[in-house]
Amino acid sequence: MATIHSTGFEERPPVVFSLAGHPLRWRLLRELAWSDRRVRELVDLLDRPQSLVSYHLRRLKAADLVSVHRSSFDGRDSYYSPNLDQCGDLLAEAGAALHPALRPGPRPATELEPRSRKQRVLFLCTGNSSRSQIAEALLRERSGGTVEAFSAGSRPKSLHPNAVRVMDALGIDISGVRTKHLDTFSAQRFDHVISLCDRVREVCPEFPGSPQAIHWSIVDPAAEPGSDDETYPAFERTAAELETRIWFLLHRIQLPQAAR
Repeated sequence: MATIHSTGFEERPPVVFSLAGHPLRWRLLRELAWSDRRVRELVDLLDRPQSLVSYHLRRLKAADLVSVHRSSFDGRDSYYSPNLDQCGDLLAEAGAALHPALRPGPRPATELEPRSRKQRVLFLCTGNSSRSQIAEALLRERSGGTVEAFSAGSRPKSLHPNAVRVMDALGIDISGVRTKHLDTFSAQRFDHVISLCDRVREVCPEFPGSPQAIHWSIVDPAAEPGSDDETYPAFERTAAELETRIWFLLHRIQLPQAAR
């Protein structure tokens, strides 16, 4: 009989297994991967005591799988957000630790199988001058036109020059777009309505067809003090964050329901 040799590995399992393997922490990550949430919302969704939810959120935050920041609408409130890049990196490391062939690599959005019907996505923020315009343009571009993207604001104002500038750096021209009030779309049907600021989330109306409501709590780069040149790095950070979130959104909404 052939001698069986051990691999000799006695290392601890990758940290993502011990963290995400806990049922409650897995549910927290699943919820946050879809929408930023306040603690009390997570308590209601998971039907667990606040002390228990807060404890597991601290564990996830210590591993940099989630982050927390104060609400720009009500400073007494905080939103938890997923660090999806970090989750992806840890999952990649875990796959490679098990077998080199299991190291996952990012698939370009163009490789995804589009649905038979185009998904319609509406991005909302207060001014419709930067965040929602950037998100709309990125989703339309990165989906290759397979997703219909729109944006609007509760208090529209002029398109911010740095929004135009940062998108131009990505090869996307939004110089000719106009800002719009969210009432423009009040009678239209969408599959997903994504609020990008805490204030507009509080005043977001009901849309026909009960679209999936998603919240991404993203700081307004236009609120940064200073000249346009001084605040431009904030727009670069916003565009980078939206690029990441939209990449994950595309993989979520373009996959068949049974594959999720």
